[in-house]
Parts: sequence; C-alpha cells; structure tokens
Amino acid sequence: MDTHWYTSFREKLDQHYAWPSLYIFKFIVPSHKQEELRRLFPLHVTSTEKRSEKGNYISLTYQMMMPSSDSVIEVYKKVSVIEGIVAL
Repeated sequence: MDTHWYTSFREKLDQHYAWPSLYIFKFIVPSHKQEELRRLFPLHVTSTEKRSEKGNYISLTYQMMMPSSDSVIEVYKKVSVIEGIVAL
C-alpha cells in the first residue's frame, strides 16, 4: 500500500472512531495459514470463525481495543506478510 492510501485510511478512521475504541478486524486466509495469523495475536481470541464451503479458506474475526488509528494501521501492516490473506 502506498503512503497516500494509509493517510486516507487514517483520516477515515479518525472521522468514525473516538480513540481508544473497540475495532473489529476480519481476515480471510487459506486454511493452512490460519495458525500463522493466530500467532500474530497470541493475547487475542477470535470472536468468530467460519470455514468456506470447501474448507480451503477460513474467516477469522478479532475484536481489539485500539488506542489510535495508527495502531489499527499497524495491525494491517503486520498481517500483510501472510501470503493469500484478505483483510476486510
């Protein structure tokens, strides 16, 4: 992602949230990559999990108390190293 995208996203987050705030992250990963994602958040449990019909993918939702828009962006940067991840 480029700097402009992050700047725009930060502005939108700051318009819609009063920090600190509970933020919901939803990620879709290939099923064999789910443990890689879980290891990035050892202190958090998923609030919902849903497998795709064929079981090739899994959707994991996390609710986290975030102190700022920058911390939300850092989470998205952190998970971006996982091949095949989709962040919603």
